Amino acid sequence: MNFTLHQLRVFSMIVEKQSITKASEELHMTQPAVSIQLRKLQEQFDIPLTEVIGRKIHITDFGRELYGIAQKVLGEINSINYHSLNFKGILAGKLRIAVVSTGKYVMPWFLRDFLHANPGIDLEMDVTNKRKVITSLEENDVDFALVSVLPQQLAVHEEPILPNKLYLFGPAKASLQQKGRQNASVFKELPLIFREEGSGTRFAMQEYFHKAHIRPKISLSLTSTEAVKQAVIAGLGFSVLSIFSLKNELKQKEVKVIPVKGFPLHSHWRLIWLQKKQLSSVANAYLHYIRKNKSRIAREHFAWAEQY
Repeated sequence: MNFTLHQLRVFSMIVEKQSITKASEELHMTQPAVSIQLRKLQEQFDIPLTEVIGRKIHITDFGRELYGIAQKVLGEINSINYHSLNFKGILAGKLRIAVVSTGKYVMPWFLRDFLHANPGIDLEMDVTNKRKVITSLEENDVDFALVSVLPQQLAVHEEPILPNKLYLFGPAKASLQQKGRQNASVFKELPLIFREEGSGTRFAMQEYFHKAHIRPKISLSLTSTEAVKQAVIAGLGFSVLSIFSLKNELKQKEVKVIPVKGFPLHSHWRLIWLQKKQLSSVANAYLHYIRKNKSRIAREHFAWAEQY
């Protein structure tokens, strides 16, 4: 057999993305180039690795077995590269972080300078819903998770990195009967757009309504912050989101903050990790960086939110 590490990397990406198109985008290759590498790898075996059903690529049982082996091989190759850099005194390795969807507006700024200063570190950052983030943490698939609501079922350490404020917002041209700051009773009339069940934003909203003894008028439930913003811009209703997720829309005057008594709702963005986890040298270095630099990063990149 004469397959290459490059072919194994390409095949692994196809398995993970379940698509040649998506694999080509992730690998910064053309689709024909990815297909050629897959064909050359397939030529080494007389058992199919993939099959196409209804124009969709499926991985065979043998293909999945090969993928598992390829992951081990590629992991060992990466380990050799990391050890080589470490012997030269260069911090190297993987940093794995799971981030709840709204956290994508925050987390990159707490990574940028650290990664620039340590080019030997490979970042794996999964931006997904809260349920998957907690599952990744629980199964020890990541070093850290970024959340705004602590999981009650896990014993974790936490490092607060940034205060989080949630505001009611609506379409830029929205007009309300009452001028100035609204009473909480406004929620009985406004059509509200919620995030999906389990989201940290939805949890904060439900907690507020419970304490205020208000039954809100829910018009939609959507699964992403971007979907919520677009629905509000289109005039389908009002919603509550972290101010950090609204920066561009506020700047472009597509939405506006609606002042309401009891708002903003306060929480914290927190970096969390399992209490029993033995952090790698890379993860420890990153935690040290965060503790030293989080206040500076907040001032430099998030001070704009103080005007609201």
